[in-house]
Amino acid sequence: MLEVLSYKFMQNALMAAFLASIVCGIIGPFIVTRRLVFISGGISHISFGGLGIAYWLGINPLYGATAFSLAAATWIGFSKQDKMSESDLIIGILWAFGMAIGIIFIHLTPGYAPNLMTFLFGNILTVPRFDIFIISILVLVITLSVLIFYKGFVSVALDEEYSKARKLPVRSLNIGLLILIALSIVTLIQVVGIILVIALLTIPVAVAKEFSIHFKKIILISILFGISICLLGLFISYYIEFPSGASIVIIGSILLGVVKGVKKILKMKLNLDETIN
Repeated sequence: MLEVLSYKFMQNALMAAFLASIVCGIIGPFIVTRRLVFISGGISHISFGGLGIAYWLGINPLYGATAFSLAAATWIGFSKQDKMSESDLIIGILWAFGMAIGIIFIHLTPGYAPNLMTFLFGNILTVPRFDIFIISILVLVITLSVLIFYKGFVSVALDEEYSKARKLPVRSLNIGLLILIALSIVTLIQVVGIILVIALLTIPVAVAKEFSIHFKKIILISILFGISICLLGLFISYYIEFPSGASIVIIGSILLGVVKGVKKILKMKLNLDETIN
């Protein structure tokens, strides 16, 4: 184990896993509570267009993914809320358009074309140190923003109509939350890729909700389970040579199934005991 930790690429992977887990725990509960999973999925897939363009331009793909994600989040935030069905349609179209643009520009890039599997499904074992620096900045921005606007975000997430009645800037908070989701997606792309990013944003939250109904506790538990899922998936990926992103998501899904199963068994046992007594 200690020998593995001496490798620089493994140290980078561990730092990326830790940072990704913080993002999952902080932003995930808002995505689940506000039912923004589809929108988050759309933003993640749209980012692939920016990633492909950045690679074609010869710059860090994270820059392009960030630009496209922020643009998509801002546009969605400013779109009319009373046309949700139309918004869903447009998001679905942009979802496919972003993927197509990314594939085309990667194809147009002269020389060796990168493996699309790395972008789509992630490879935490290949995260460079400079990207760790970028991810750290994104995590810091996300964490500070949530700390500063925590009460507003929670209020809007739990009851938007009540928040409007309290004269809170609901639209601004919604746009701000979408921007933070976009930054979170960029952070997680390196770990699990574009296809699996939503799983990492929702699975730790689903596990945490089995243990608590309080928002702050759900955030804390989500971070802890996110760290456990990422680290376990990382080491399985290294030793068994499985794809890292898929390994992390499968471990998380198994953990969620075990937690739900144990909780259901305990509930059945408790009901049985009450019936006998």
